Amino acid sequence: MKARSKHIPEPFGRPAGRSAKPEPVAHACEWPGCTADAEHKAPRDRTLRDYMWLCLDHVRDYNKSWNYYQGMSDREVEDEIRRDTCWQRPSWKLGTLGARPAWKDPRVKDPFKVFNEEGFDGRHNARRDAPARRPEPAEERALRTMDMDLPFTKDELKARYKALVKIHHPDVNRGEKAAEERLKDINEAYKTLLNALNA
Repeated sequence: MKARSKHIPEPFGRPAGRSAKPEPVAHACEWPGCTADAEHKAPRDRTLRDYMWLCLDHVRDYNKSWNYYQGMSDREVEDEIRRDTCWQRPSWKLGTLGARPAWKDPRVKDPFKVFNEEGFDGRHNARRDAPARRPEPAEERALRTMDMDLPFTKDELKARYKALVKIHHPDVNRGEKAAEERLKDINEAYKTLLNALNA
């Protein structure tokens, strides 16, 4: 019985009669004085658009001496590194386009006045618009200690507390007893007002 020959079809798109692998293009090494075949590309400069062909030995030598930043000042190198952190694309502060906030764009429709200048100041306006209540005696003392008036937000309270601690901390005042007592009063007042805000 005669053996059937197996026919393996050519992959789609390959014309009949052509070899599967293209013949490599021969390049001579561009290293001065070298005539070996070159199989490796190496950039000529920082633009990385123009390349030279080198043999294996010379591409190794070239890579050891290659310095992308050669010829640049320290300032230019620093600028290049900073541009690389955002993939060479400019960036803006979140929520803005250039120097103008995105919500100020005339194309943005705001029928409920969420972003109007009077109402949008980044604070809790609901607390500011609430009717003022009479503070408790402990809260009044705390307000005097912190040198604050109603109404205020939690962020404002924290900022005031940090500012007072920087002024009255015993380490800053060389361990004075009066500063230590004042800091205790500030800590107590801060806790009292923080509890009042959370109530």
